[in-house]
Amino acid sequence: MCGIVGILHHDDRPIEVALIRRMAAQIRHRGPDAAGAVVDGPVGLGHTRLSIIDLAGGRQPMAVPDGSLLVTFNGEIFNYLELRQRLIGLGHRFATRSDTEVILHAYEQWGDACVEHFNGQWAFAVWDRRNRRLFLSRDRLGIRSLYYIAGADRFLFASEVKALAADPQVTLALDGTGLGQVFTYWTTLAPRTVFQGVHELPPGHCLSVENGTVLSWQYWQPDYQPDVRLDEQRATEDLLALLSDAVKLRLRSDVPVGAYLSGGLDSSITAALIRELTTTPLETFSVAFDDADYDESRYQRMMVERLGTRHHEFRCNYEHISEVFPEVVFHAERPLLRTAPAPLYLLARQVRREGYKVVVTGEGADEMLGGYDLFKEAKVRRFWAAEPNSRLRGLLLKKLYPYMPNLQAQSPAYLQAFFHVGPQDLESPFFSHLPRWRLGGHLKRFLAEPYLEADRSSEPYDDCREILPPAFGGWSAFAQAQFLESAILLPGYILSSQGDRMATAHGIEGRFPFLDHRLAEFAARIPPRWKMKGLCEKHLLKQAAGRLVPEEILQRPKQPYRAPEAVAFFGTPQHPLHNAYADDMLSAAQIENYGVFQPEAVERLVSKVRSGRAIGAKDNMALVGILSTQILVDRLIRNFRPIEDDSAGSAVFGDTKILGSGEPSYGGGVGEPGDTIPFQTVTNSTTG
Repeated sequence: MCGIVGILHHDDRPIEVALIRRMAAQIRHRGPDAAGAVVDGPVGLGHTRLSIIDLAGGRQPMAVPDGSLLVTFNGEIFNYLELRQRLIGLGHRFATRSDTEVILHAYEQWGDACVEHFNGQWAFAVWDRRNRRLFLSRDRLGIRSLYYIAGADRFLFASEVKALAADPQVTLALDGTGLGQVFTYWTTLAPRTVFQGVHELPPGHCLSVENGTVLSWQYWQPDYQPDVRLDEQRATEDLLALLSDAVKLRLRSDVPVGAYLSGGLDSSITAALIRELTTTPLETFSVAFDDADYDESRYQRMMVERLGTRHHEFRCNYEHISEVFPEVVFHAERPLLRTAPAPLYLLARQVRREGYKVVVTGEGADEMLGGYDLFKEAKVRRFWAAEPNSRLRGLLLKKLYPYMPNLQAQSPAYLQAFFHVGPQDLESPFFSHLPRWRLGGHLKRFLAEPYLEADRSSEPYDDCREILPPAFGGWSAFAQAQFLESAILLPGYILSSQGDRMATAHGIEGRFPFLDHRLAEFAARIPPRWKMKGLCEKHLLKQAAGRLVPEEILQRPKQPYRAPEAVAFFGTPQHPLHNAYADDMLSAAQIENYGVFQPEAVERLVSKVRSGRAIGAKDNMALVGILSTQILVDRLIRNFRPIEDDSAGSAVFGDTKILGSGEPSYGGGVGEPGDTIPFQTVTNSTTG
């Protein structure tokens, strides 16, 4: 896990190295161990490094021995050892033990198709000096982030938007369509972002820039056609074998690897597999809540006792969430509809304080193997739609959400209206997600013009239709729901707004065995009846986990990870809380000043929340969404102040030497082991 930045001038104007360094300085939190920059005439590449593989030799940006290819890379290629041996057999010579150098030689061998050989999580850029071509790629499932601005005279890219904003020529402004997407889908639909002119490379895509032309294409897409040759026993065995190998690959590291324990099945099975695969003592980390409605510490401790890990528990209260929420939004770089990222931000901070850089987590299991309540909800709604006048069928929905007291009190008529089980909804390709998207869409009523106008410019969900693959209509209803969850919420919220982005804020790398592309492809082919048996979610995974996880965890009802929301900022009428920044950001004056929302509507909502009259998820999401948008405008648009690069020293990228560090080993990056220059700069001596 690192940070990357870069600029390419289409007209061959030389790059100012100070700008590359300034951009990289904004994301030093992603890679606090080292930093480097390369300037080669019209192209500049920057890097901030979190040292995990080949601590001495893996510095970046890195070049092949003749300097014809340069790379800046964020992520891990987990099968780099196997690829390294294969490339050596094809005649390539390596100067380091790093996975970064494997990318260079793989690109040299296979060109753009190199990404098809990688098992990992990545965002990288390769500068092909001979062909004057820039090549960028993002991993298949969107674990690593990559943003860009495609201008008429230049192309900029970075791991985070704030690095792009460090360029004085870049002025961030909210994109009304992107904001409307967040208030519907909880995220934008890549390549759109919430910032005008800033794009996100979608998961499973590559991009090239050559002669001023920008092209992007998709290189990977799962196929959800079930494999009729599978039987349940064999599928269970194959799933466990794949998951075990995915965990084993993700233990490759030159620094210790820890694990998150949420108390659920997914993190429990990954932690159990780690204990089976290594004799190294395992340290685990978890969030516990003072509020019993959200706390899962009993199950976490149960797993700790079984595995005998050295466990670290971070106990979270309302004040913790409200205190860090501005930083959470700053690192997420988009509005948030939930406070759930905040405890994970705090947990990652605790992990870093314990001296860890790498954690294995269970994200992705619900998307790959059918674990979310949404999948059960869609199944019940279809069952109810067959007999819409049935009162008993609708009551099944209450069984899905025992942790939502407001829902338990509702009538069948309310349930039918909210969950949309009419025949017209059954015809929608988005049937599974309509209740969630319509609930989120209520937030748009708070928007001011012109943001409301931007949302009126298209039919509902037309933007989402554009991302549907041609085969979508032929998939089962369950598979369609899985695709929507994996293509939208997983990269855009679960990773980019919550788990991975909160880890990178503290220089922590998350590793996700369930997002191994081999497992994702296998899971897509599993018949839906084995993913959800009746209303038992992740049936096949539970079968595979039988000997690894205590029965109580195996059979416990699914409880999604949640955190206190509006109550974290305002408390209750009996125990009110006061938070200065929340009061300021939600004040009528500041709402009017930033111009995104209607002051009167926001004032009514805040009064409703303070008085304890908030109505469940709808009002909580509205409050958090409005507050986070205000913070985003405040921190990244109105009052953004770039961190100034305070590093010293420079180096020359020529044919013979790097100043101050002796003869260069291009395969080892721009610096040598023992080099004390805090921010290395490499400049082409003939064209720079």
